[in-house]
Amino acid sequence: MESIGNLVEETMKQLVNEPDAVKVSVGTDRAATIVNVTVSPNDVGRVIGKDGRVITNIRQFVGAVASKSRVKAIVKVNTEN
Repeated sequence: MESIGNLVEETMKQLVNEPDAVKVSVGTDRAATIVNVTVSPNDVGRVIGKDGRVITNIRQFVGAVASKSRVKAIVKVNTEN
């Protein structure tokens, strides 16, 4: 699922003000691919969006791409501490 990780990374880099702080790691759980995204604390609001609209749309988009490969993908956003 390297391609899903690359897709999320490129999307996040286009969205945030500090693209160098974006880190994406891809792992697997029982039946899903989990994409953990770490962004700078200043960009968390941009990634989540008003009422969570931006991250919801990213999750739907990634889910649609992953379903083409017959897998489930979950996107989680973390902050850099």
